[in-house]
Formats: sequence, C-alpha cells, structure tokens
Amino acid sequence: MLTSTDFTGLINQRFFNNFLPIPATNQISLGNVAPNFILPDITNNRNIKLSDYFHQKPIVLAFTRIFTEKQYCPFCYPHIISLNKYYERFLQLGVEVLMITSTDAKQSEIVVKDLGLKMPLLSNPDCRVFRIYHTGQALGAPLPAQFVLDKTGKIQYKHLFSFIDHNATIDQLLLKILSI
Repeated sequence: MLTSTDFTGLINQRFFNNFLPIPATNQISLGNVAPNFILPDITNNRNIKLSDYFHQKPIVLAFTRIFTEKQYCPFCYPHIISLNKYYERFLQLGVEVLMITSTDAKQSEIVVKDLGLKMPLLSNPDCRVFRIYHTGQALGAPLPAQFVLDKTGKIQYKHLFSFIDHNATIDQLLLKILSI
C-alpha cells in the first residue's frame, strides 16, 4: 500500500463538499432498476452508460474511496487490489465490474497506471453518482459501497460501508452473482 505522506491535491472543492459525515442509507431497494449514469472510463478512454449493459450481462458496481492519486482509504485499497486481481474471473462468469471513484480524470489516470488496473475505473469527481446511490460521505470523500445488478439492471445485492464491515468480499460478490 502507498504510505506516502504527500497530501498534495487532498484539500479541494470535493474535500469540502464531502467533509461532513453523512451515513450511507438504504434508500435504494433491492429489486429496483439501478439508477442510470454516464461517466468517463479512465482505464479504456471512453464513456460508460450503465444502461447500455442492461439485458446484456450482470454488473458489479464498486464505489471506492480514493482521496487522491497518492492517498488511498486503508479499507478500500485492499479491496481495489482484490477486485483487480479477480477481474478476469468476473469476466469469465460474464460479469462486468465497474469501479467508481471520486478522483478527477488526471488523478484517476495515475491510479490506473500505478495499480495496473484492468477493470474500468469511472471518474466521478462531483460525486453525483455516489449521491444518487446514497453511499454516504465523511472526511473529504464519499464512502465505499458495492451493488450487484442482474442482466435486467435490477439491484440484487448491496453492501453499504460500516466501520464493522467496510466492503463486500470477493467471495460475497461472486456468491451473489452465481445465485442470480
């Protein structure tokens, strides 16, 4: 894990917009169609429209917490590495993994390169999509969350951040995918 104490880029508008704690909420119900969005995919240099995947394949939406290209959430960093490690396994099962971060495009490009990300990393610096999914926020960045969508785009599983259970494990995500 990166252990740099370089806080360059940490204090910005996004930091102030997400400073006050807002807990994640259960406002998005299982069985509902996931809210649509369009975000830039930094890994593959294209735009991703979520609904383009509907009726094609299941999707894992992995909202992650990266403060800057140099500062990762200690709970999210191992999760990012695990998702990247098992990305090909998800693809073999016919599932797309879309990781969503609040870092801007420039910071996200560095993250993709430094971590060797294979999965799409979607940049959402205004945190609009994090808010649509009610992931919560604290100390300058939105909180992590994971959602599993079936082929029709309906939410079949969600995991919201808590201090007891930070992120869904790879096994939890794979088990849910295999059950839909």
